[in-house]
Amino acid sequence: MTSPAIPDCLLDPRSVAIIGASDEPTRIGGRPISSMLASGFAGRILPVNPNRATVQGLPAYASVADLPEVPDVAIVAVPAAQALPAVQALADRGTRAAILFTAGFAEIGEKGAAMQAEMVAIARRAGMRLLGPNTLGMANMHNGFIASFSTFASQAKPRPGRVGIVSQSGAYGSHLVSSAMEAGVFPSSIFMTGNEADLNVGDIVRLLAADPNTDVIAVYSEGISDGPGLIDAIKAAYAAGKPVVMMKVGRSELGGAAARSHTASIAGDDAVVSAVLEELGVVRVRTTEEMIDILQLASRRIFPVDNTLGVVTVSGGAGVIISDAAEDLGIRMPEMPAAAQARMLEMLPICSPRNPVDVTAQFINDTALVTPFTEAMMSEGGYATLVAFFSYAAGSPVAAEALLQQLGDLRKRHPDRLYVMVGKGDPKIMARYEEAGFSVFGDPNRAVAAIAAMGRFGRALAGKSAAPAPQVAAVTLPSTTPTEAQAKALLAEAGIPSAPELACADAEAAVRAACGIGFPVVLKILSPDILHKSEIGGVLLNVTSEGAVREGFALLLERARKAVPDARIEGVLVARQLVGGVECIMGIHRDPVFGPIAMFGLGGVFVEVLKDVVFHRCPFGPDVAETMIRSIKGAPLLLGARGRPVADIPALSRALSQLSAFAVAAGPRLQSIDLNPVLAMPEGEGAYAVDAVIEIRGE
Repeated sequence: MTSPAIPDCLLDPRSVAIIGASDEPTRIGGRPISSMLASGFAGRILPVNPNRATVQGLPAYASVADLPEVPDVAIVAVPAAQALPAVQALADRGTRAAILFTAGFAEIGEKGAAMQAEMVAIARRAGMRLLGPNTLGMANMHNGFIASFSTFASQAKPRPGRVGIVSQSGAYGSHLVSSAMEAGVFPSSIFMTGNEADLNVGDIVRLLAADPNTDVIAVYSEGISDGPGLIDAIKAAYAAGKPVVMMKVGRSELGGAAARSHTASIAGDDAVVSAVLEELGVVRVRTTEEMIDILQLASRRIFPVDNTLGVVTVSGGAGVIISDAAEDLGIRMPEMPAAAQARMLEMLPICSPRNPVDVTAQFINDTALVTPFTEAMMSEGGYATLVAFFSYAAGSPVAAEALLQQLGDLRKRHPDRLYVMVGKGDPKIMARYEEAGFSVFGDPNRAVAAIAAMGRFGRALAGKSAAPAPQVAAVTLPSTTPTEAQAKALLAEAGIPSAPELACADAEAAVRAACGIGFPVVLKILSPDILHKSEIGGVLLNVTSEGAVREGFALLLERARKAVPDARIEGVLVARQLVGGVECIMGIHRDPVFGPIAMFGLGGVFVEVLKDVVFHRCPFGPDVAETMIRSIKGAPLLLGARGRPVADIPALSRALSQLSAFAVAAGPRLQSIDLNPVLAMPEGEGAYAVDAVIEIRGE
């Protein structure tokens, strides 16, 4: 059954019922009522409690059926055994959304999962959406709808902001919200999705993408249950001009297991998650501190596509620290123009005018230096982002007034730039820099990391269109895992070439094939039951004569029968031995969350030891494939490093792109493809799959 649309009233209800309402403001069923009363929620609050005439001064009702109106939204705060009847009663009344505080469902085992599924079925039949169960709820800070029992909601009249926060974990989501507000980053709305029986992270991201009060979206995720839905939601957010920052935990094996048991959701391979998020423009963070730093800066809503960085500093050492961090994160720091540098030296001969621009401690004696130096950086240097490192001088009553005046005027003259102050001092003074448009950081490395994120957001929001993926005819997979020859034939139909080769059932056929192909040749055992031939000695290289072909044929059969006695042997594959290329690896892995994922890397030690590989969701065009190829650390070996011939990058890109299209056309029975090696020949000579393994699921 198709899920109904998420009702707008989930964010802005006219009326809300609380099933299990408590007169005690500190209890789970009492906190949302207390919070909504304190925050000035304008909608009607309808407590449901069969044992009381009033709850916290409001008229109470004995049951959902007794309510004087159909509530837009209901909060369910009763034990698990009572939750199903409550959801049924709400469905019967036509309530559009329910927020289920109740625990004891899928997170505790099969019995709970069955109850959860029944509850979802009830809601679906009625067109009602569910948040939870096992959720701490949600809050809209702009209208005072605080449907949560989290402690963050206990403050009266919480300050509304522009950051939407979505968390699968209620406790950690509350921690994130509290930490953000302590840092001066205020949410527009907060959602804790709990078990995600119905509404999941992707659904809420899509809701926030359409919310006029939200500018930036922050996500904490332990597992992704609906990959396509999340992808579509993130695309909707970026289409609305709203960047997404995400903390996806469960990177380690232990962490992944903990996430699965905690959220009863699917955790995909972490490298794949990172690749998909990067593709979509999402900035992935590892710490709460990093997330809040990025949210603080993103709240300025300035996302430079060409994120050049200019630094004005009173410390040469700080300039070096910032430069190192910028280089590590790929941020360009162009030098100031020569004429501007000469003018700066005339004003202050001891300055360093290149970039970073060091005005030295002389700033203390002549605070007026700030204006001509920073104006030159903005107007002549043209930097998209300015970092001003003034340390304790920024918060000093002696220097702060002059700095605030000059930097404030600078920002007014160049309002389209991003401004960061790295400084310390009186919190009241530092708050004035924030008011003047300078985001304040106490640490330069943290500042640069946040600045780098703004550039990534800018490039994603710019939305450069990628070339379309190639068209591949419908693929009919065999009923069982194919041999290497069959695998290569399938791939050849999709435009993925391999070296000339022939499958031979006997030694004399192998000799004829070798003579036709031309020596030297490669001999490989041909069996659907022996996929990794080199492990049993099933590959012979540099076979140079007819006699060597006969001997090799017999040797391969003997090794195969000894290593895998029950294997079906179809003969030997005879292939041209290619010389002079760079060994690469291409592959497809069917991720349980995101579907077919392509992988590329250099072969040999680069993939086995260094794991120098890159991933991308399928399908994609040759332009994306080339970007993948050029992004690996070993790319210089393909691009002519140390006198090597330049590899045929266009041919390699075409093959990788065609492989991605083949993976989608093959459908869900395709489990994996391993092309190892793929030889990238010198420029203009092509790229060829030397070995191919395709694994499929049975009919």
